[in-house]
Amino acid sequence: MELRQIEAPVHGRVLFEEREHGLLLVGFHGYAETAGIHMEALRRLPDSKRWSLAAIQALHPFYLAKTGAVVAGWMTSEDRELAIGDNIEYVRRVLATLPNQRRIVFLGFSQGVAMAFRAAAFAGASPAGVIGLGADMPTDVIEARPRLPPALIARGTRDEWYTAEKFERDLAFLRGVTEVDTCVFEGGHEWSDRFLEVAGEFLSRVAR
Repeated sequence: MELRQIEAPVHGRVLFEEREHGLLLVGFHGYAETAGIHMEALRRLPDSKRWSLAAIQALHPFYLAKTGAVVAGWMTSEDRELAIGDNIEYVRRVLATLPNQRRIVFLGFSQGVAMAFRAAAFAGASPAGVIGLGADMPTDVIEARPRLPPALIARGTRDEWYTAEKFERDLAFLRGVTEVDTCVFEGGHEWSDRFLEVAGEFLSRVAR
């Protein structure tokens, strides 16, 4: 039996809200979420009305077993390397459809953190910042050691997915390649009020 891997076009979903300040925040949702869920989280950021917001939905939809709601995930372990390349190209094509901006920041939550850092490293956008909440950096970015923009990484003290050990590993790596801010808050795997405050301060610095 022969395995054949076939390239085919596929359509993704992106929610976009345009502002007039030349600032673009591009978000990547977590596992079993949607662009709509992520857009609502982005809107909670302080001063979000100054930023054009783009919430990119992963290319792999599925149904939640309990509710039947359609959600999405970025990839599985199967054909992972091909999926990484597909997703990076997807981000490039999304950015090509958006108005030119003087500042771009990528933000990822949970499974979307890997995509935010891949976008910052490989999508060719020359971003001004990258934010990761609740998940560790992908090994492909760490191994490539690309130039990265200033970064903010965050975790909750009770987050069992993004452990303190993973957080410290990421911090050590990022300190070697860029400026990095941190946010460790009381909470779990979530968008906490403290994270929103710190992320808002980070975005304000980028905007200036």
